[in-house]
Amino acid sequence: MTSLDTPPAAVDIRGASKTYPNGTRALEPIDLMVRQGEFVTIVGPSGCGKSTLLRLIAGLSPPTAGSIVLSEGYSPPRLAHVFQSPTLMPWASVQANVRLPLDLAGTPRTEADEKTRHALDLVGLQEFARSFPRVLSGGMQMRASIARALVTGPRLLLMDEPFGALDEITRNRLDREFSELSARENLTVLFVTHSIYEAVFLSSRVLVMSPRPGRIHAEVGIDAPRARTDSFRSTAEFAAHSAHLSETLGAVMQEADQ
Repeated sequence: MTSLDTPPAAVDIRGASKTYPNGTRALEPIDLMVRQGEFVTIVGPSGCGKSTLLRLIAGLSPPTAGSIVLSEGYSPPRLAHVFQSPTLMPWASVQANVRLPLDLAGTPRTEADEKTRHALDLVGLQEFARSFPRVLSGGMQMRASIARALVTGPRLLLMDEPFGALDEITRNRLDREFSELSARENLTVLFVTHSIYEAVFLSSRVLVMSPRPGRIHAEVGIDAPRARTDSFRSTAEFAAHSAHLSETLGAVMQEADQ
């Protein structure tokens, strides 16, 4: 790919580190550029700073040193954060839950309702708009959480193990659906997971982080076209990428134990 074909940066991280007031070093200086339309997944052992890095990018916590620059059009409200738990309001309908960011922003009701319908349509939940979270399955609740993130029309999604608590069948289905959605909407995504197979299925690039203090130990490129279907999981290419990523992560853990 020539420089003329390379998309511009959405996120530019230069020397960003994080040390907490109690002296805990969460992140060593990190340099990372995420380009527009990329799907970048972060893997690594628990406590290596994956979630901390997302929080720095989201502006929820400042870096101790270094800088994080979001390109024009990629800052809030064009940035959305999806967590592992759907965190839906149990007393409110799915429609009201998804519309919440627009209500908080003072968006006129007619406009908010139209954007909410569109977001629900994107995740296939339009038939459940008036339902309450308690009647939804875990996968459907996570779709509602993603719809709430999409309702503001973000271009950058930060996703912190959003499918980690789901059974494997549901998780694989949501991986496929989200792969299609993110490619169709040309979203830039930073995605945290502990699953090697999920990382390979979804990503254009996988970052492997070392144990705390976290740093980017390696990058693994996944050059298969997006969006991906379930048939990709049975290919030799998927198996080779999974084996390579597993070996890379194993080497990081072995190095940390020495």
